[in-house]
Amino acid sequence: MPARQLRWLLIGNSRWHWALDGADGGGGDAPLRFLHLPPPTAVGDPPLAWAAVGPVPPQAGLPAATRLELKNVPLAEVPPWLGIDRALAGWWAARLTGGPVLVADAGTVLSLTRVDGRGRFAGGRLMAGAALQLGAMASGTQGLPSLEEGLSAGGGGDAWPKATDAAMRRGVAEGLAAAVLEAGRQARALEPGCRIVLTGGDGPTLMPLLQHASELGEGVLMHCPDLCLEALVALRPRPPVGGVAQASPRSSRI
Repeated sequence: MPARQLRWLLIGNSRWHWALDGADGGGGDAPLRFLHLPPPTAVGDPPLAWAAVGPVPPQAGLPAATRLELKNVPLAEVPPWLGIDRALAGWWAARLTGGPVLVADAGTVLSLTRVDGRGRFAGGRLMAGAALQLGAMASGTQGLPSLEEGLSAGGGGDAWPKATDAAMRRGVAEGLAAAVLEAGRQARALEPGCRIVLTGGDGPTLMPLLQHASELGEGVLMHCPDLCLEALVALRPRPPVGGVAQASPRSSRI
């Protein structure tokens, strides 16, 4: 009987985000696969570890013993109210860059999370993400359409679209990119070595807009689409082949 595939789960506000071991049975150095899906009707085999930002359905049957909580994320000076997705992203981005970092997570909410050069949570900002902005325009006006696809349908390469739906998408995308750029400018004024790490579902749409910004020098901007899941896997790694699952790391702060 084949061994079950190892999985890690992050429950978001609108999607469930999965990391899957690249080889049945786990172990070794098989690459991970990442999936971002609507909430399932059934979970099946429980994940190796899981964390949640959004609601956890009682029928999911996810074991409390394998839930990663905020106290398990080794990011210094984290307030108790911080979302675990922001803590995971900030900690892992700081590990990847080795210095101060601003994480821009472009999901349901655009969260901007700053980690200083000493590995401490240094505050952030929150604003409505693309889907929320588009939904607000549709519900708050008579003439603007509902765009269920969000930014994923694209607005084409036209900076000044004539079609209403493309104009809505382009306006929201440009606004989000401008918010990231201004936050990055301010963060780099405080710590000149600060880098920007972009993640989240709308990251691929924002990345070209950010790349064209003349104020960002070489190597300042990184795109890490699965930053939070990578952090979750790093904190709850695969068990060794033929061995026992590794103990949970202590919360030594970076």
